[in-house]
Amino acid sequence: MLKNPSSKYRAFPPVQLADRSWPAKTITQAPIWMSTDLRDGNQALFEPMSPARKLQMFQTLCQIGFKEIEVAFPSASQTDFDFVRKLISENLIPQDVTIEVLTQAREHLIRRSFESLKGARRAIMHVYNATAENFRRIVFNTDRAGSIRIATEAAKLIRELAEAQPETEWVFQYSPETFTATELDFALEISERVFEIWQPTKERPAILNLPATVEVATPNVFADQVEWMCRNLSNREAIIVSVHPHNDRGTAVAAAELAMMAGADRVEGCLFGNGERTGNVDVVTLALNLYTQGIDPGLDFSSINQIARVSEECTQLPIHPRHPYVGDLVFTAFSGSHQDAIKKGFAVQDPQGIWEVPYLPVDPQDLGRTYDSIIRVNSQSGKGGITYLMESAYGLVMPRRMQIEFSAEVQQVMDDTGREQDAAAIWAIFEQRYLAADLPLILLAHRLEESREHHVIELDVMIDGHPRRLRGEGNGPLDAALRALDLPLAIHSFEERSLGQGGDARAVAFVELTRPGVAGSLFGAGCSSSIVEASLKALVSAINRVHARDASLLAKTFNPAQ
Repeated sequence: MLKNPSSKYRAFPPVQLADRSWPAKTITQAPIWMSTDLRDGNQALFEPMSPARKLQMFQTLCQIGFKEIEVAFPSASQTDFDFVRKLISENLIPQDVTIEVLTQAREHLIRRSFESLKGARRAIMHVYNATAENFRRIVFNTDRAGSIRIATEAAKLIRELAEAQPETEWVFQYSPETFTATELDFALEISERVFEIWQPTKERPAILNLPATVEVATPNVFADQVEWMCRNLSNREAIIVSVHPHNDRGTAVAAAELAMMAGADRVEGCLFGNGERTGNVDVVTLALNLYTQGIDPGLDFSSINQIARVSEECTQLPIHPRHPYVGDLVFTAFSGSHQDAIKKGFAVQDPQGIWEVPYLPVDPQDLGRTYDSIIRVNSQSGKGGITYLMESAYGLVMPRRMQIEFSAEVQQVMDDTGREQDAAAIWAIFEQRYLAADLPLILLAHRLEESREHHVIELDVMIDGHPRRLRGEGNGPLDAALRALDLPLAIHSFEERSLGQGGDARAVAFVELTRPGVAGSLFGAGCSSSIVEASLKALVSAINRVHARDASLLAKTFNPAQ
């Protein structure tokens, strides 16, 4: 049994703001977005991103539409410093993107941060020091005056060093770290003292970032704090008020939304809420919440599956299957009543009208997802039962998204026959859909040459009964094979596992294909005693499944008469 909380914890005191105005306001436009995936998000990983993964994430963030990206904590590690230098020296920063770096309010760290940014076209120098009473007392053994001295000395040095690098357009940002636990009058005082030194103007504003470093109260309290600060700043029109909500209480998205209603102009966060402890604000959820209210978020999440896969690859963290908008199962209905309502909604939905399909707050196609997996086996144990039978009877463990795809195939058979499907029947469906040998494209044989740099493959295939020999080069067998086939497809994912045990074990491979400009993906599967052959069969299987949806796919690419 939990201890009596009143003897150990104290409630956070309310803000004295009797005439608060934010509850009567609505959000009408997106904030300025600042991604901190490469700094806050990277610091929170078991294993920080490699330079290659950081660059992949940076390029993805630019493609999504972020115009401000906190790229590193360059004074914290040589890796971060070198990454900033790489972006600048190799001209990898788009003209409309401003990079940001973070530094503590310490002289040698500030100097190192400026050194990392030499030659940058435009940059945000973000400095912070902790201001809450318990941090002043416990961590820094100082008082209010000491905290102000730390902040103002840092502000003076930043202005001095910026003037020494006039080739860069500088934007200054200050964060009273632990803002939510700081006395409001002191948070205002220390921020004002910093801005007195920086002298921002409406034409060249500074940024005041108000971080919920630790989420200590309900979102409405944070909104009160933000509105109080916005009201009391002496030069509000020269200040961009930013918020950086963390998720300790699980309400970072709500806190950001209410903060925007309270006057915040800018939001810092990570794509899927990655950050220290329970994470920070989830920008994907926040942006798509705006989208479902008819507000253009200014960020492009029309290919959300691809963004999710990049995030998982770069962070090595999985995205929960129930994650809002993104999880593999969020558009999937297991309940019969839900399925009935969704079917009826699709039947009457006007393609040009307001979205009104029950149980679906957003049209999955807007996010580059398909309708294929929405209506599933009409049983609470549908997907789970199919997965269990395939694993227990045949040792087949499919990727999660393929489980969703295959369960729709089984559902179709159930609808057509009206009968329950046992393990043997489900396996027969799997063989027919993924492993059949009498399909338009058949793999007859292959020959593979490997080297350290690339692979060369020669394929003997049958296309609609016509034999062809094809040759391709790539950075792996599958890449080389797809180049040999010369089809407008991309390999989205690949997995291979063993099927069975001991001397009779075979390799089973799964390939997921996408088509540029076409929403959704399709899986293929292949089995063989050879991993390479199983992989090639899986590729051919996936191609045949794509062809089943578009019979012109192979015809457009191959001319058997040649």
